Amino acid sequence: MKTRNREQTMRAVMAAMAAGFAMAAATAAGIGTGDAVTCRVELDRGVLPAGQAQKAVLKISLEGVAPAVKRDRPPVNLAIVLDKSGSMQGEKIARAREAAIEAVRRLDANDIVSLVVYDSGVRTLSPARAVGKAGDIEDLIRGIEANGNTALFGGIGEAASELRKNLEPRYVHRAILLSDGLANVGPSSPEELGRLGAALIKEGISVTTVGVGTDYNEDLMARLARSSDGNTYFVRESADLVRIFLEELGDVLTVVAKKVRIEIDFDGGAKPVAVLGREGRITDGKAEVTLGQLYGGQEKFALIEVEIPAGEAGAARGVATARVTFEDALSGKQGAVGAAATAKFSADETEVASAVNRPVRKAYEMNLNAAVQEEVIDLADQGKHKEAARRLAESAANLRQAGEKFGDPELGEKAQEMEQQARELESAGMSSVSRKAMRADSLQTINQQRAK
Repeated sequence: MKTRNREQTMRAVMAAMAAGFAMAAATAAGIGTGDAVTCRVELDRGVLPAGQAQKAVLKISLEGVAPAVKRDRPPVNLAIVLDKSGSMQGEKIARAREAAIEAVRRLDANDIVSLVVYDSGVRTLSPARAVGKAGDIEDLIRGIEANGNTALFGGIGEAASELRKNLEPRYVHRAILLSDGLANVGPSSPEELGRLGAALIKEGISVTTVGVGTDYNEDLMARLARSSDGNTYFVRESADLVRIFLEELGDVLTVVAKKVRIEIDFDGGAKPVAVLGREGRITDGKAEVTLGQLYGGQEKFALIEVEIPAGEAGAARGVATARVTFEDALSGKQGAVGAAATAKFSADETEVASAVNRPVRKAYEMNLNAAVQEEVIDLADQGKHKEAARRLAESAANLRQAGEKFGDPELGEKAQEMEQQARELESAGMSSVSRKAMRADSLQTINQQRAK
């Protein structure tokens, strides 16, 4: 309910500020560029109404700078973790084997790879070693057969042990976990897996989760991925596994920055209210967000609600200054980049209305919708399907209205998708497929998993 109340308050404020929108004007955004990371800090409006305190949305955007030479990249320390429990028999395990083999083939000779399988127990089929010295790994993968239960927690723990053998800063550390069933051996709650993910990201290890079919625990898989700054995928058809593995590996092979941390100081009396979507913290009037890894050519961002005191017409003042620290994935050196955002105040309603920043507003609307999706899942789990459908329909209406106001077709397309889901939810309840798709979609939006 807190999320919903905050959403309603912010929507009312933002709708009032954006009334009479004509076209987007350039905002007073600050841009800082480094060798590996570009930072942009901006408000959802470059011009604010004079004479009144208000709330606004601050967006701190980071974009990874792709290497000048395409083949320049840091080596990868990759652990492939495959569920081979009995439910994986048939096409699932066959496609999983194919996906793992294709992933290994994409690595260079100096990359590190390990292979862990789990069913009722956990076994390391191939210890961590350079790909060039792992000539038998494809044969080991081809020999994997499905049987037993699902010791998922133990599988990730074993993969982490293999990754720790090469935790040097020069490597990008990633585990790719595939499962199609419920974790029924060892720790099995989302909270326990979330704590494991949070501990791993402190070591620089991210876990990407790939859920196959309709029987796995999407809450557990999503929590593990989110807590460790990994990606998450819902694969309804096992035939898509090869594509998903290669898509994920494409991200891993383009990491340009690691251990990314954003610290924001607020100026001119501005105060942070809440971090939207991502996990972050606000202390002593400052905000802090940790992003983990950043890929070349990809934008990741943090959104922060900000209270801004009244300003005089014609005045301009600083609102926020962001400092981004990171580890350059290619050189291993510590890097930093920063930027600041300023706001101009005006008594001209037309000037205020025309200064709406479309990309920031779009990011804001999509993240609000992701929060609603999480709420809808909770309501459906409680059997409140009509209320869940109503909330989804409300979010769809807001997305459609924003899409029309800002001339953004993607918001309209998302609204159409939500409307369809709301109709299905009201008439038939939430299916396992719909729940998994919605959980994955919410996390992918919050994590900016999709390419720009």
